[in-house]
Amino acid sequence: MEAPPSQPGTEKGTPFWKTPTAWLREKKLSRGFWIFFTAAFFFDFGFAIYVFLFNLYLLDLHFNERLMGLIGGSMTLGSVVGTLPAGLLVRKYGIRPLMIICFIGSTVLCALRVLILQESTQLVLAFLSGLAMCLWGVCFLPALARLTTEENRASAFSLIFSVSIGTATLGGIVCGYLQQWLQLAGLMLQPVEVKRIILLCSCGIAAMGLAAVVRLEMPSIPRRDQTQRNNPRGRWMPDSFLLRYLPAMALWTAIIAAFTPFANVYLSKNLHVPMSHIGLIFSVAQVVQFCVGLLTPILFRRLGMVPGIVVTQIATAVSLVCLAAAHNSQVAVALYLCFSALQWMSAPGLYNMLMTVVPDEERSTAASAALFCNAVVASGATAGAGILFARFGYPYVLTGIAAMAFVVAVVFWLLVGSANPDIPLREEPSQLAEDGRGRTETPLRFL
Repeated sequence: MEAPPSQPGTEKGTPFWKTPTAWLREKKLSRGFWIFFTAAFFFDFGFAIYVFLFNLYLLDLHFNERLMGLIGGSMTLGSVVGTLPAGLLVRKYGIRPLMIICFIGSTVLCALRVLILQESTQLVLAFLSGLAMCLWGVCFLPALARLTTEENRASAFSLIFSVSIGTATLGGIVCGYLQQWLQLAGLMLQPVEVKRIILLCSCGIAAMGLAAVVRLEMPSIPRRDQTQRNNPRGRWMPDSFLLRYLPAMALWTAIIAAFTPFANVYLSKNLHVPMSHIGLIFSVAQVVQFCVGLLTPILFRRLGMVPGIVVTQIATAVSLVCLAAAHNSQVAVALYLCFSALQWMSAPGLYNMLMTVVPDEERSTAASAALFCNAVVASGATAGAGILFARFGYPYVLTGIAAMAFVVAVVFWLLVGSANPDIPLREEPSQLAEDGRGRTETPLRFL
């Protein structure tokens, strides 16, 4: 998951919360940016609803966690396979054609996943959906960088990130209460039928962004980038820090990917939380994550970057232990919100560390390497956890994941902390946004 950029209003000038209109005028965001913003809004909104609801839809159709894990792992594997070829295609054909393919392919394939329910077909469609959706992650950063300037790039990242959180929150509320709204309107539908309608509508919402992408005109590449392209550097080799950092970060990603995709199923199946409440819990979790993202700089300034990361990892493990032992649904929901907040808090430190230690000229390559490694381990962790949840149940597996989280925190300290004990907190949002830290996973962070 990505660390949030600095929020609007933190830069010099008019505070966002006092005069939003004046703040937007001051940033001088281009027409091209607002067209891209529209495309991102519909993509985020549509697929935030889809990702939240899809496993619950499969649960209603009697899919178990083993199959859900294999389907989720297949989709992540498709993203892994497609990331490097997508980067080559973007350089050869440009950003806009690949974004058009992304919007068409991802929405059509996700709609087919709702309608075609054979197990083998679900695995194939999930893999192809991962291939299509990875195009968005590959295109997002260079598109936003080219549509903004160095002066307003941090604000642009902040604006899109904030809207992404807002759409995810709204999506959870819509998913949770739509069945009740339909009943009030006189439409009596089964829960699985309501979920099918919502999922297909979410694909339609995401597809609406295609109209904006078609109108998008990308500026030409600046001359300095052309020069850099014509004079590529030699073969890139990771330094000693990355050889320690990437495995430690990948292991932590495996911990998060082992439970997060099944959280809604856990609330519904084990705790029997009503659908409307699950939607509200999901929305509250988004707000909590947004708030703690603003508090993490205070934690890292007080404790230091490496100790702060280790503390959040240990606290996440404790929340999982408590969640495994919880039997009361209200207590379990509170613990789940704690888990959501704590596991989110480590992300700013992890990405801040990467951007601080790695030299300027290596940052984009290092970020790509981290994203690739994370996707690889997430694919296996999600599939494996699904099998274990189906066989042993949530309490035992959650306890095992918590124990592994403790181990990963120790491994992180041994691999990274012992060699880099005094890494300073980096607070240069425009540089971090330009180098790609702020949106390495958005909007697919829920997958």
